[in-house]
Amino acid sequence: MKDFLRHNGAWLLVIALLLSILIGLTSAFMGGNADPLSNLVNTVTSPIRGGIAAVANWADGVSSYVFHYGEIQDQIQQLEKENADLRKQIRDGEAASQENKQLRELLNLQAKREDFVFESAKVTARSTSNWQSTLTLSKGSTAGVEKGDCVITETGLLVGVVDEVGINYSIVNTLIDPDTEMGGIITRTNSAGVLEGDLSLMQQGQLRLSYLPDEAQLVAGDEVLTSGNGDVYPAGLVVGQVDSVFTDASGLTRYAIITPEVQLDQLVEVFIIKEFDIVE
Repeated sequence: MKDFLRHNGAWLLVIALLLSILIGLTSAFMGGNADPLSNLVNTVTSPIRGGIAAVANWADGVSSYVFHYGEIQDQIQQLEKENADLRKQIRDGEAASQENKQLRELLNLQAKREDFVFESAKVTARSTSNWQSTLTLSKGSTAGVEKGDCVITETGLLVGVVDEVGINYSIVNTLIDPDTEMGGIITRTNSAGVLEGDLSLMQQGQLRLSYLPDEAQLVAGDEVLTSGNGDVYPAGLVVGQVDSVFTDASGLTRYAIITPEVQLDQLVEVFIIKEFDIVE
């Protein structure tokens, strides 16, 4: 092959030059119409030109994306901020609505029980073990809280009784704590008994109404309130409903299992009754 090019290279150049001249003259004589050789060349090179154009378009798109990338990122960050602001507004609106509802309920309770002097407090901790059920509140002796004060919700549901008081905190035994004990009464029948926390029932979130009279006709769903007997705790606080009624192991007395109305695990704010009138 090398020998062929060495001996015939000059002739090949002459032939290529003549072909070029021939193609040019043919094109001129044909009035601008493509000659067969030009058609062949264009047909062969057309896919190449198409590929080059596609690559050029892709490169232009990439260049445009890179050029606008910072602008797109700024828009995304702005949208994320606006989204976060909207979510905050929704949360604030829900919190305000809940607070307004709570205040309305409290006003209704105060209208019914004008003798109550309240101190609001936040639930800062809760402890439920095999031996106790307590809440820690954000108010203590500096706010006038004392041991033995009853704690309720804004609707008057009994939460428990203050057992320990610090300067700026207090610990409440909930109504299902084993140390809880106060008078209770069935509103439908006016049957009275003693509300008691019970270790076995505490794990189920319940308590007992003990020492019921033999003639007491209780049914599931009966409402139970505090009786106020002993003048230690206010009367009329909502405790819960009768779940079931049993006879003591001795066969001498009857008792009821009470399911509280209050949802202890959902409490956020409660109200401590610092003063109340004794009902004769």
